[in-house]
Amino acid sequence: MSQMADEPASSPLREVALLFGRLGATAFGGPAVYIAMMHQEAVRRRRWMDDQRFLDLVGATNLIPGPNATEMAIHLGLLRAGWLGFLAGGVLFILPGMLATLALAWAYVEYGSLPQMGWVLYGIKPVVIAIVAQALWDLGRKAVKGALTAAVGAAVSALYLLGFNEILLLFAGAAMVLLAHGGRHLLRGKASALPQVLLVLQGPFSALAAGAIPFSQTTLFLSFLKIGSVLYGSGYVLLAFFNAEFVSRLGWLTNQELLDAIAVGQVTPGPVFTSATFVGYLMGGWRSALLATVGIFLPSFLFVGLLSRILPWVRKSSWAGAFLDGVNVASLGLMAGVTLYLGRAALVDPFAIMLSMVALFLVVRRKVNSAWLILGGGLLGIAYKVVLG
Repeated sequence: MSQMADEPASSPLREVALLFGRLGATAFGGPAVYIAMMHQEAVRRRRWMDDQRFLDLVGATNLIPGPNATEMAIHLGLLRAGWLGFLAGGVLFILPGMLATLALAWAYVEYGSLPQMGWVLYGIKPVVIAIVAQALWDLGRKAVKGALTAAVGAAVSALYLLGFNEILLLFAGAAMVLLAHGGRHLLRGKASALPQVLLVLQGPFSALAAGAIPFSQTTLFLSFLKIGSVLYGSGYVLLAFFNAEFVSRLGWLTNQELLDAIAVGQVTPGPVFTSATFVGYLMGGWRSALLATVGIFLPSFLFVGLLSRILPWVRKSSWAGAFLDGVNVASLGLMAGVTLYLGRAALVDPFAIMLSMVALFLVVRRKVNSAWLILGGGLLGIAYKVVLG
């Protein structure tokens, strides 16, 4: 099978570097979209792995703190190109968004506001809905292994839309599948295997001692390191952590600056956690921006390194495997819930709905690269707004 002209045959490390550098520069829309784009590249186009292994990675990264999409990039890089791929996948996925955030932070400090990106996002959002829908279909066919897992996934999605905590739903969904598995094994006299799963349930939660309230780069770094070590969930959870740490406890940010920081993380490509870059720049210029970025992302590299050692055992153990099956289907339920939220914000008029339908056709039937779809959606959004204007 020949590769695309813009991605010539090369070493696995070069392949990882090119892929995640490009994804980091073109991925908009949040973790569900980024993971969908990675699925299209790693499973559908490049055949690095099958759907089941990809699902296992998605489920496992949901069990550890930190930005899930970045952790997926790190783990996929490791599997494809070893420990150099581990570094290249993560760093190059983060770097474009960090640089874009630095540029917006400079503009914010200089001019007191953010450059407008509404026209671009108007065209991008419907496209990312199509990309996520395709990934949900492909992954759902592997994750749903019977009536129980189908019911768990649907329940998780519904409860998420009702406002239940996503981390609670993730573990509750996994527990339901695990209990059903346990019931079957108890009937077969295999209850003694239950202690094996306790290793999977041990989460790497850690907290660092807080520094002094007066600003210092050491306190800044430790604060972001602490957040990166314990934070689960979406950019809205990040908002809560930043508010507690930098507005309420340290008093380094105003509420408006905090909201602007989160907004920048969502309108720039790559992980929303690059909001840390913006916060660091506001507090102490580019040096603080780099410290904040390293602090919040460093735990992800450490956790993925540890996870890579235990994940093969997880799938071999029937108990741990059942737990992971539950996490997988719960993760997809959450992903579906997030997609519905994104859809309400993206499909706002007939043009946006048509754009999403065309993108869905291109990604499913024509297997068009998601990066080109994102770029085309942004350009069409600008053109549509210019014509209307």
